[in-house]
Amino acid sequence: MTSTLRHARDITLTDPSDTDPALSHLVGPSDVPLLEETVGQALARTVAAYPDHDALVDFYGDIHMSYQEFHRKVLRLASGLHNAGYRRGDRIGVWSPNRWEWTVLQFATAEIGAILVCINPTYRTRELTYVMNQAGVRALFSAGRFKDSNYRAMIGTVEHTFDQTYRETVFFGSERWEELSNHAIVDLGPVRESLSPHDPINIQYTSGTTGMAKGATLTHHNILNNGFLIGERLNYTDSDRVVIPVPFFHCFGMVIGVLAAVTHGAACIIAGPVFTPASTLEAVHHGQATSLLGVPTMFMAELQLLEQMESSGRRLDLSTLRTGVMAGTSCPTKTMREVIDILGITEIGICYGMTETSPVNHQTLPDDPVEKRVETVGRVGPHLEVKIVDASGGTVPRGTQGELLVRGYSVMQGYWDMPEKTAEAVDSRGWMHTGDLGMMDEDGYVRITGRIKDMVIRGGENIYPREIEEYLHEHPAVADVQVIGVPDEKYGEELMAWIIMAEDAEGNPAAPLTARDIREFCEGTLARYKIPKYVHVTDEFPMTISGKVRKVEMREKAIGILGLYADGEGR
Repeated sequence: MTSTLRHARDITLTDPSDTDPALSHLVGPSDVPLLEETVGQALARTVAAYPDHDALVDFYGDIHMSYQEFHRKVLRLASGLHNAGYRRGDRIGVWSPNRWEWTVLQFATAEIGAILVCINPTYRTRELTYVMNQAGVRALFSAGRFKDSNYRAMIGTVEHTFDQTYRETVFFGSERWEELSNHAIVDLGPVRESLSPHDPINIQYTSGTTGMAKGATLTHHNILNNGFLIGERLNYTDSDRVVIPVPFFHCFGMVIGVLAAVTHGAACIIAGPVFTPASTLEAVHHGQATSLLGVPTMFMAELQLLEQMESSGRRLDLSTLRTGVMAGTSCPTKTMREVIDILGITEIGICYGMTETSPVNHQTLPDDPVEKRVETVGRVGPHLEVKIVDASGGTVPRGTQGELLVRGYSVMQGYWDMPEKTAEAVDSRGWMHTGDLGMMDEDGYVRITGRIKDMVIRGGENIYPREIEEYLHEHPAVADVQVIGVPDEKYGEELMAWIIMAEDAEGNPAAPLTARDIREFCEGTLARYKIPKYVHVTDEFPMTISGKVRKVEMREKAIGILGLYADGEGR
């Protein structure tokens, strides 16, 4: 990482008394002080306070650990890693669905100052190779396989292409894992003393609009405080029990889920490797959960399953639920009210942000009116500053749309080894330019109204079309391609590829590609959520006078085009 990284600690926020209430500019509260410690120090403090409380419950892995037992596991693995030669700043990757070992690794790497590189478990070889080499990963911890993802085979196929920084892959449950994770605990005091809360500790990959994924680099200070303050606003205590069905590789799982719980002595409950409504609701029932996390589509699936269970006379006890987080994409009013009325999560909150802000910068509060929790993403979080600006950078009046900018402790250090991309995203005054359009009302609540960038959010997954377009260009029958997001009732958005077919030597276009053709071309290389559901073959794209593709017009036309499909499955 180069010296071009920004440090949130160097940014001074505006004095709240200097903001104009008529403008879309707010500074969050500062009554709760920020934590000035590392992730390891925070865990040790929780362990000292609640040694016998449940820390981690994995129903799928049949694991139940108290904070004292969990801490011992963390220190054993940290000792094993240190003994194996891994040091502060080394990148250690993790490629696996949710499991208890994932969380132990999260804290063990933090304990020695290594940087955990989170790799989406749905990635395939192309994406894995890119991340391994872009981050310079020294060791990769991985599941052997899960469902149709044979991680061992995929690693074996491309391992020879990893750069010279790479040393080994450690599969969970293997002899090497047992050797590292059961190492005798050694004195790591000198290592801890060498660490700073402002050291980078995590790399989260988020795709870009102009190429392959960028590694948002986050510090102890970023993610520890974000998790802590989220938990504070959810009124977490050591009595809470949090079901985390969202993936650990994303900030939703490891920060909003794990760190919010651990900083308050609450229990983390793993329902299963991946989300299913049945395993999630059973985890709430058996784990006596008080908090449940998810994207709107997860809550919809849970509500649908509950309705089916009710009709068959089967019941689960969900009465312990009181709070939770819904994030990832906008929530329909009907769903929010059903979550409150049927699931009984009366204090459900909306969180909004981005990976680059660790990830939450706006959050609704338990006592906010339901209307505010449905129509807005809440108000700016503690120790953060937000403003909404026009195209010239001027702060717009309340009720006026503009781009949302955020600065403060949670803004990333930068994109790993991408100083130019960092400078494009975070300006010289520390403002993170989100690319999202929003409006601030007179009470300071923000409503997200659109996106400047072409990012598509499918069921909580951020997808950037450019990466998919670049891969589809490799298809021999494709002359040109544009990928857009189109409305979808279940996932919020689905992907649609507009394709211009290549011509042969005689000028005849290739046979039109179907959605099935594209799916088969992408399978095994791109994650499934990145594969377009719909395909539209066209002779030309809508263009501006200056020669730019008009994706806005494409989206408008797509509505009518998709209305012609009776089966809704694409052509």
